[in-house]
Amino acid sequence: MDAQCSAKVNARKRRKEAPGPNGATEEDGVPFKVQRCAVGLRQPAPFSDEIEVDFSKPYVRVTMEEASRGTPCERPVRVYADGIFDLFHSGHARALMQAKNLFPNTYLIVGVCSDELTHNFKGFTVMNENERYDAVQHCRYVDEVVRNAPWTLTPEFLAEHRIDFVAHDDIPYSSAGSDDVYKHIKEAGMFAPTQRTEGISTSDIITRIVRDYDVYARRNLQRGYTAKELNVSFINEKKYHLQERVDKVKKKVKDVEEKSKEFVQKVEEKSIDLIQKWEEKSREFIGSFLEMFGPEGALKHMLKEGKGRMLQAISPKQSPSSSPTRERSPSPSFRWPFSGKTSPPCSPANLSRHKAAAYDIRRSYLEQSKFGSHVLLTQVE
Repeated sequence: MDAQCSAKVNARKRRKEAPGPNGATEEDGVPFKVQRCAVGLRQPAPFSDEIEVDFSKPYVRVTMEEASRGTPCERPVRVYADGIFDLFHSGHARALMQAKNLFPNTYLIVGVCSDELTHNFKGFTVMNENERYDAVQHCRYVDEVVRNAPWTLTPEFLAEHRIDFVAHDDIPYSSAGSDDVYKHIKEAGMFAPTQRTEGISTSDIITRIVRDYDVYARRNLQRGYTAKELNVSFINEKKYHLQERVDKVKKKVKDVEEKSKEFVQKVEEKSIDLIQKWEEKSREFIGSFLEMFGPEGALKHMLKEGKGRMLQAISPKQSPSSSPTRERSPSPSFRWPFSGKTSPPCSPANLSRHKAAAYDIRRSYLEQSKFGSHVLLTQVE
């Protein structure tokens, strides 16, 4: 047993003196993470009246120095912490955790006051004493539970449970006609202070329930509790049901508003995409139109080329003057269809009139063609 105890103490010292990941140690003031190997408890903490204590061996209290240095395994430091522990919450658990870790080798005893004692000195509790006993029993830091614990700690009680130190926050606890019920414990050098957890307490939880009473009453009515169980009047019950329906309608309206906002947002995103695509297509269309119908577009060049070809077709180049003249053969006589007789030959006077008329027709046609081409080019330009 001594060898096992010394091995545990040496392992604890090595863990404390071992450097951290960055070479620092706890003595340097820089905390570091140590890999934990915690074994979960399988049974709740036992009650003190269910444990057999060997009173044949005398019990000698350890000093603060001995307890801080580390006691043998068979002789842990017995620390006592008491309270009401109504609506057991994280503040209670943290206080017990601090009490458990006051010394390297600690055996934590927790005293829980009964309903009668609590109602007389502090007030009515939400949980009864059996529920409070059971809640403390299942806290992982507790080694033993004292039922019906005394309000003020007497020397006889401390000796009976072989208590070395009493753990509690350092704030004076005025009750039972005393300014501080732990005053005599502090004077005896048996007090080990812990820190309160700010922002959480039984009184704070009860204050929240009282403040939001209507909300919790409606919640429990919705879950199937009757108005009689909640001590709610008939009128308040109907009022809570009406409020519940109104809240459901408000929730539906809110859901519809959120969905409509999402729909509008999606439509806006799609419209923006369509506008961007339309702008891109419109730019392409305008560019193609200008390439075709602009001042220097393809249509203008096509019309210029067509105008030149038309002029060449209408007024061909004259034959050169040096070319030999040919005698024009007499035009054949015009013959009416289905007529057996031939037309009489034209006289020289009639022939000159025909030539003049043909020249006038050709000239008017040329002028009209030039005028039409000029108007068309003007309109395009």
